[in-house]
Amino acid sequence: MGTIISVIIGCISIGIILSAPMGPIGILCVQRTLNKGRLSGLYTGMGAAISDLFYCLLTGLGLSFVTDLIKANMSILQVGGSIILMVYAIYMIIHNPVSTVKDTNTDKDDRTRDMVTGFLFTLSNPLIIFLVIPLFARFGFPIPDPRFYYIDIILGYICIVLGAMLWWTVITYSVDKVRTHFNINSMWLINRIMGSILLLLSLYGLVMGAWDYLSARGIL
Repeated sequence: MGTIISVIIGCISIGIILSAPMGPIGILCVQRTLNKGRLSGLYTGMGAAISDLFYCLLTGLGLSFVTDLIKANMSILQVGGSIILMVYAIYMIIHNPVSTVKDTNTDKDDRTRDMVTGFLFTLSNPLIIFLVIPLFARFGFPIPDPRFYYIDIILGYICIVLGAMLWWTVITYSVDKVRTHFNINSMWLINRIMGSILLLLSLYGLVMGAWDYLSARGIL
């Protein structure tokens, strides 16, 4: 019983820690919560949680060839992910959110799109896997106990997702509470600020990725 409890607590902690840094996906989640309502932000966070689970599965299943592939193509992946983020950042800056604020009850297709983009944005950052590895080591997951191995594994991955969703639920709930204090102009201003931050982050990632790529080939 003590082992199972430690798995639950540890893996929920892993899910929260993976989601907590306010990077591009956090900015996207906050922006969508402000513009389109809590559910939009929550579905975006859900997509991010699924992507985190994907990287956790790669780590837990010991797919060394995948991590080697990521290491070998890190700079290319960073450049590609940064370009995607730049495009969305520019969209955030120039797009007036008035149309989305008028109707926060968006349809099922919008929810699916929110979740898919949240998944892809998080997936575009393979550096997450190098955070997963020390977290697994810190919390001792997976448990090398043959008596409860499969139970621990399944329960552990479920708890990682639960931890991530707990974080996104708290974030979207908190942001939604202050959402009513903003009018259309202030939301557009927030869009521009968050879009600018996201653009700077993506530009930095693009420059660093390109620098690493060129340096590795002796061009720089």
